Amino acid sequence: MFSRPAVRVARHLARSYASPASPNALVILEHRQGVLDSACLSALTAATQLGGQVTGLVISGPDSAAAALDNAKKLKGLDNLLHSTSELYSAPVVETVSPLLSKILSGSSYTHVVSATSSFAKSLLPRVAAQLDVPAVSDITSLEHDAASNATTFTRPIYAGNAIATVKAPSSIPIKFFTVRSTSFAAALSDSAASVNVETVDPVDVSDVPTEHISTSLTKSDRPELGTASRIVSGGRPLKNAETFEATLYPLADVLGAAVGASRAAVDAGYADNSLQVGQTGKVVAPELYMAFGISGAIQHLAGMKDSKLIVAVNKDPDAPIFQVADVGLVGDLYEVIPELTEKLKK
Repeated sequence: MFSRPAVRVARHLARSYASPASPNALVILEHRQGVLDSACLSALTAATQLGGQVTGLVISGPDSAAAALDNAKKLKGLDNLLHSTSELYSAPVVETVSPLLSKILSGSSYTHVVSATSSFAKSLLPRVAAQLDVPAVSDITSLEHDAASNATTFTRPIYAGNAIATVKAPSSIPIKFFTVRSTSFAAALSDSAASVNVETVDPVDVSDVPTEHISTSLTKSDRPELGTASRIVSGGRPLKNAETFEATLYPLADVLGAAVGASRAAVDAGYADNSLQVGQTGKVVAPELYMAFGISGAIQHLAGMKDSKLIVAVNKDPDAPIFQVADVGLVGDLYEVIPELTEKLKK
């Protein structure tokens, strides 16, 4: 009886390895009557640093749709552009926009949702993120995406800018929401020759909206916008009243071609409009030149301007905290210093 030889058959096993999805960012492009907000251009720059596809989203009413879309199509760094137009979005509120954003993200391949740190975005992004049961990271100053692990690491200031937190969003978070501090990223440039794929998204009808836009009150000025100005002249409480604030600071600002800012104390006292407030609860700025007159340098104010390239401080108190961060400091009376400085600059 013969034994049957055993035949061993080698099986070739085919193994497939899943590779992490390439970043695909959706950037909220806010605008006012078709003119893109400067801060959203910094958000676009942050999105491009992820290293993948970047899609812009423009939401507008019928009157501003053409202008907003035309400006957005010229932006460098965009691969695609979505736009949705409706009377609902003429004066958008988060209750009407959040269903649209949720619809766009549903079943999509987006990995990141990016926006500037605006009042609107600070309400919109956390709302939609909560609906999707994912976290949102606010006011980031830098980011780094690891393609191998599909994780994104952010830095953001905490404790009024006295500490920097490093936050890692791992691959287990399918869509990473974050807002961008505009002073930490350069504004994206426009290119008339830029070419993007444009797609229309049908608006989402929302009935029984719990909030209503009543009016928008804007402070008009011929001076540069405070948030993006390269030079800023700021004043504090010692300027006494609104008339003195204007008569003292505005001539110097005009000579320098600078924007005008104010401390919270000056705003609370009624010297200046709250749109001019610089600090933790106001605007965060990082100009080439920041001049502080009569500002003591409370921690809340420093949080809004300490990243300025050159800080000049004038204060009668030699122990004022502002001198600790100032590059140039002068102990003196601002009512003597400002007129003399203005006259010399005119020459």
